[in-house]
Amino acid sequence: MRKPRKSKILALIFIILSASSCGTVKMLPDGATRLKDNKIKITNSTRFHESNLEPYIRQKSNTNFIFAVNPFLHIYNWSNGKGRGWDKFVQSIGQAPVVFDSNQVVKSKENIRNHLEYLGYYNSSVGADVSTKNRLTVVVYNVTLGRRYRISDIKYSVSDTNIRALILSDTINSLVKTGDFISEKALTEESARIESLIRNHGYYNFSKNYIFAEADTSVNRTEASLRLRIENYTRNETSKDAREHKQYYIRKVSIFSDYDPTSVNYDQLLKDSVVVGGVAVYNKGKQNFRPKVIAKLNRLVPGQLYSESLSGKTYDRFVALRNFSGVNLQFDEVKRNDSKEKKSEEVDCTIRLTPSKPQGYKINLEASSNSNNLWGISPAVSYYHKNLFRGGEWFTLGLMGNFQFKLNDNTKSTELGVSAGLSIPNFLMIPDRIFKSNLPRTEIGITYNYQSRKEFTRNLISLSYGYNWKMGERFFYRFDPVQLSVIKLFNLSNSFYQSLSDPFLKDAYKNHFDLGAGATLFYTTDASPNPKKTYFYARWTNNLSGNILSLFNKTLPLDSTGNRTIWNTRYAQYVRSDFTSVYTLRFKGKTSLATRFNIGVGYAYGNSSSIPFEKLFYAGGANSLRGWQSRSVGPGASQMDTTFSIPNQTGDFKLELNSEYRFPLFWKIEGALFIDAGNIWNLKAEEGREETLLKKETFFKSIALNWGGGLRLNLEFVILRLDLGIIAYDPRYSAWYGFNKFLKANTYSLQFGVGYPF
Repeated sequence: MRKPRKSKILALIFIILSASSCGTVKMLPDGATRLKDNKIKITNSTRFHESNLEPYIRQKSNTNFIFAVNPFLHIYNWSNGKGRGWDKFVQSIGQAPVVFDSNQVVKSKENIRNHLEYLGYYNSSVGADVSTKNRLTVVVYNVTLGRRYRISDIKYSVSDTNIRALILSDTINSLVKTGDFISEKALTEESARIESLIRNHGYYNFSKNYIFAEADTSVNRTEASLRLRIENYTRNETSKDAREHKQYYIRKVSIFSDYDPTSVNYDQLLKDSVVVGGVAVYNKGKQNFRPKVIAKLNRLVPGQLYSESLSGKTYDRFVALRNFSGVNLQFDEVKRNDSKEKKSEEVDCTIRLTPSKPQGYKINLEASSNSNNLWGISPAVSYYHKNLFRGGEWFTLGLMGNFQFKLNDNTKSTELGVSAGLSIPNFLMIPDRIFKSNLPRTEIGITYNYQSRKEFTRNLISLSYGYNWKMGERFFYRFDPVQLSVIKLFNLSNSFYQSLSDPFLKDAYKNHFDLGAGATLFYTTDASPNPKKTYFYARWTNNLSGNILSLFNKTLPLDSTGNRTIWNTRYAQYVRSDFTSVYTLRFKGKTSLATRFNIGVGYAYGNSSSIPFEKLFYAGGANSLRGWQSRSVGPGASQMDTTFSIPNQTGDFKLELNSEYRFPLFWKIEGALFIDAGNIWNLKAEEGREETLLKKETFFKSIALNWGGGLRLNLEFVILRLDLGIIAYDPRYSAWYGFNKFLKANTYSLQFGVGYPF
């Protein structure tokens, strides 16, 4: 009898799990059913997406994953009902079934109707069909969208002459326009815009409660005539309570730079204040920050007209310093003194800053192992001080290592590095007055790297000087006018160097002097550390080296190969560009689908025939093609270069596409299923090494492909990750690997990392 194929066995397992839904209702109370699914059907529109209404369903069903099966529901139902140790164990690992509640259906229908009206669909109809089979309940919400009204005309009525001209002169920026559909959502956003406009012109007490919106649909059944009224009384008042809107000026600004919200006698501990530019800076002990630094971050000045926008910019600048765990701005009206009539209304501003812990450290660890018994460990530890010279300067000192070895073998590779960086909260040598809300920084860094391999010993010293800033909330920039590296190779094995048949690869293993510039553009739709909704980001990094030095070629000496040198060291000349984009789609039940696209290219010219070794691209590892260890795949369809005792495959061009489905399992454990595809290639190679080249005829055949799964321990402050990457297609052998090669030699790699791979 033939043994069944593994693929058929796995398929049979999934069929059994899918068919065993009855195993998820064992622990339900008598007469109760499990909510299997909620569905939404829009009966009269194909453009309105059902997912817009899903958040308004009160009772959610259990999350399904792995081919619409939730094995943790089955685990929960392994309970024997005695409530003892076994029951507690399986219930802590498993997922309790959602017991259907018909009352939640009624509330969900009301929620959906209210939300549709908020969006401008009036008199919508929402019904619910509830069906139950085998104690499993499915609820189908049938939604008929209500009527929408277009705005035929807009009229403004402003009672107060003080603000009438201001509002009417800014209607071009209105968020509701003639021809738009009217909705409470749009009117709420327009009210907030008008509120912000007026408050930015000194009207401290103005709020959107002074704005009234009236829509008349009596003339035309498909259109609405909109009237916006701005009154001198709020929606909770009557015309008898009307009063004139007044502008306010800032009388004084007080900043408490070391405010302690837990101290009951904080005010009594305050020392004498230091006045800088009319702003009083207080502290209770030794000054943690220089008063001039604190005053420079502030954008609120005594005698200035109150502005909500400037208040927000001041808050953003203090937060951007990243030295305060709490930033609070408080405005208090100055009471009118009957004995001395004030010429204008005034407010006092109090800024309370709660310092955060100034020092700390971070630890990172990556590890990998493959079927060839090659192990890799990459630890890193860094120390940081966020206020080194009492001016918000960030100082970092980092140590890293990368150790690769084989058990019971003397094959090994050791890499050690130390780096130091200083980030200063202003632009040195360049005026930064244009940054009204954001905080620009000057970045200075120095790095030393040592690498010891059987073939060579390499030393690298690098220095960088640059600027870091952002514009708005989505665009971040970095420009390094100076990037300097000096690379020296020692103990270069003669036999190794002569064995390098590719002259371009030989050129990469020479001492060189690298002087150039770099720039990075970063865009994101959500700049928060842990986005909770769907988000996208893109990073584009560029390096240009050697061009300035090439202007002095006539004065620079030549080496034996005809290259220009500085201090007997050839200088590098090249351009390099690297682009990465990541899109993470969030679903209900804390599941998500993340995809990454990465492309990079480097090109040497002028004084170089190849880009420097440290600038070459590589693939494989915990954050790349996870079926291979780092630097063990490519270039193209070439075989592993046996001149290296440890894999060291590199190329001029890189293309990679990754996709990962993430889902919760139990407790703080998450699961992931992923696919990685891509490779590295060379743009030029000697005759006989064409398999390494990027060519359209062999492009698709040279793409490496792997799949796999992983576990993540999500502790909120850190994510520990373990991935098993399995090779599906190996371009070295033009071979597809099925289940008959599952976990065999040269077919998988185990990766450990910190944080998500992308």
